[in-house]
Amino acid sequence: MSAATMNASSVSGAVPVRRWLLDLAAVFVLLGAAAVGFWPSFAGGSFLVAAFGGALLGIAVAALAAWRGWGILIIAGLTVAVYFVFGGALALPHTTVLGVVPTVETLQQLAIGVVTSWKQLLTTVAPVSGADGHFLVPFLLMLVTAVITASLALRLRHPAWALLPAGVLLAAVIAFGTPEPFVPVIQGAVFAVAGIAWLAVRQIWAPQEAAVSVGEGDPSRARHMRMRRLVSGAVVLAVAAGAGVATSALTAPGEVRHVLRDTIIPPFNVHDYPSALQSFRGHVRDASDSTLFTVRGLPEGARVRLAAMDEFDGQVINVVDGGPGSSSAFTPIRSNMSPDAEGVPVTLQVDIDGYDDVWVPQAGLVSEFRFDEGDADTLRRNTFYSTGSATAVATPGLRKGDSYTVDTVIPAEVTVEQLTEAEFGAVRLPKHENVPEELSTLAGEIVSEAETPVEQVQALADFLSEDGFFSHGLEGEVLSRAGHTSERISTLIGGDQMIGDDEQYAVAMALLAGELGIPARVVMGFYPDEKDAGAADFAANGENLHAWVEVPFDGFGWVPFDPTPPEDQVPNDQNTKPRADPKPQVLQPPPPPQEPVDLPPTLPDDRESEDETTNIAAILGAILLIGGISLAIIALLASPFIIIGAWKASRRRARRMAERTADRIAGGWDELTDRAIDYGARLTPGATRGEEATLVAESLAVPTVTALADRADADVFGPDDPSQEDVDAFWNEVDGIVVGLGSEAGFWKRMKARLSLRSVLGGSAMSSGFQNLKDAASARVRREPGTIDNSTTEAPESETS
Repeated sequence: MSAATMNASSVSGAVPVRRWLLDLAAVFVLLGAAAVGFWPSFAGGSFLVAAFGGALLGIAVAALAAWRGWGILIIAGLTVAVYFVFGGALALPHTTVLGVVPTVETLQQLAIGVVTSWKQLLTTVAPVSGADGHFLVPFLLMLVTAVITASLALRLRHPAWALLPAGVLLAAVIAFGTPEPFVPVIQGAVFAVAGIAWLAVRQIWAPQEAAVSVGEGDPSRARHMRMRRLVSGAVVLAVAAGAGVATSALTAPGEVRHVLRDTIIPPFNVHDYPSALQSFRGHVRDASDSTLFTVRGLPEGARVRLAAMDEFDGQVINVVDGGPGSSSAFTPIRSNMSPDAEGVPVTLQVDIDGYDDVWVPQAGLVSEFRFDEGDADTLRRNTFYSTGSATAVATPGLRKGDSYTVDTVIPAEVTVEQLTEAEFGAVRLPKHENVPEELSTLAGEIVSEAETPVEQVQALADFLSEDGFFSHGLEGEVLSRAGHTSERISTLIGGDQMIGDDEQYAVAMALLAGELGIPARVVMGFYPDEKDAGAADFAANGENLHAWVEVPFDGFGWVPFDPTPPEDQVPNDQNTKPRADPKPQVLQPPPPPQEPVDLPPTLPDDRESEDETTNIAAILGAILLIGGISLAIIALLASPFIIIGAWKASRRRARRMAERTADRIAGGWDELTDRAIDYGARLTPGATRGEEATLVAESLAVPTVTALADRADADVFGPDDPSQEDVDAFWNEVDGIVVGLGSEAGFWKRMKARLSLRSVLGGSAMSSGFQNLKDAASARVRREPGTIDNSTTEAPESETS
């Protein structure tokens, strides 16, 4: 065996290079098969660079640590350093300079992302974008799992243990993914085949562990048997994989799988938010002259919608959520939400001004929302849309400065003449509760002469708009109470005069229609006056806020009807209160004296202390956050020095704890020459210890090293192994000389020597490797009893071949 081959074998721990390559390749394939499960989460392969980059870095860390024999602490530190050095370029390229150099923002997001990236991925509507920092999850998962899996594969005698972290990674990818899997059959087949094939080849390459070695006897027969086993195993795996794919195609479960995203994201409940119609009078009163929001691109005749409400409980009419699978279900916004919409495609630009609510202004049947300004990411992740009711809700609420684009389809306008032959659409709406009793009789009387469905709806709208009067109840107007409870609608219908605004008339028509079995819903929104129709920009305010009723017709969809009287249709009599029926006055006895009321004792106000506690907690949290980020940055900056120091400490420990005491003596001399090289000594590669001692003495003025070199030669080449006491004494002298080198040098020279890589990458480290091999072989030969003369320096053929 050549010296180079022997050196390579010693570096790899006597493990053949082919086995290292096999183990590392198998780990990469297993992790890659698991990582592709993120494909639906990112709607493509944009995450592959971060995921496979993390896998390669993790495998490199594990291989380097296995080669050097480093322990878990050094591996952990090196993994952290790799995460901060390469994490920006692979997982957060948008925060780096030129896509490579990390910035302060990069380091901050990397430090915080270790904790927060998991939640952000699970609470963001899929597919997610890497520009939002979601690449951190696949990068971090692959990096850590690759370090663990590759370390187990390279270091353990039984590599099957390495399948455990790879299997955990596969489960984690599924848990953090979406209910829609990505080629699960192929993914599972590749994972299983790769794992089985890897273990089989490892077993074939280790025949000495079998009961009968295939290497005994004819070598050609052994090779033939190994090849036959490989081919047979490959055939079996191929047949099993093909059968599994074919069988799974016929027996695939119809139900979607459950993932963490379904558990973490709380279910959206539209009833957690007040009805949009409850704010009607407030917008009219407070924003009559101020702009709530501006819409650009609104076609003539189109209406801006806030919410469609069809569930009345006697107090308020609200939006209904039919639950998963229903047409009125609210789902996270995505692209192409209304694929079957018919009409004119339009793109609207909405800029929020004074509007402050959760109901998102939009029009028509929306295909996609794109938030541009403000807190765009939060709004995008927390906005829900119901295609059945054409209603959108942004749970954080819209604020001034928010801006978004709406891709939508505006249905064509429908006239009453077009609906002459049309029937009501097959739409099931919830049954209204606590409806005033008089509405049922009144509804029948109103439509008694109507013959067609559209005539019935038009009769309801005409009754309210022609017989009613308009008033918002503001200053200078006729008294008109806000609200649309059962009592308010009963008062509207049963009073001497019907007086109200869009809020009451729209709800009254929807309830009248419901009493007749006609599906109807109330819509609140905005549309411009006739004089402003078709303008480039539409400024929504309290003056152009309206509520109307929509009724579905077969083949035409939801058609709007306006039951509210014109604004100039006001009553002549300002006293609109029902006439009172006075009772005869009777002298009433004086009320009995009242007992004094016992007031409860005054309770201390603890709110101030709670606020102070909250403030203190917030301040402590901020301090801890800043401290954590600072420590992470310091650790990143110090990581190269930590790695260099750990590397040198590992070499020193390996030399001091060598199996043979003679090797410990030789390692002590190597430690001395390495430190001398770090302090500037230049040694000749391949020189003897005496020659190295002369060079060290001349370069660093340390005359005692010459005697120490002679002593090392005597202990290494002597007839007997030195005792442990001799080793300890030799190392004490080495440490004394090294300390002397540092005491005579200045501070900066000592720091430069500690961080120097000369002894690690070259110098005596290279030459000492060959010298150690030669010394060890010579020492063994000289101590071999009887068979060879002690003066012989050539090893037997069996030792060198």
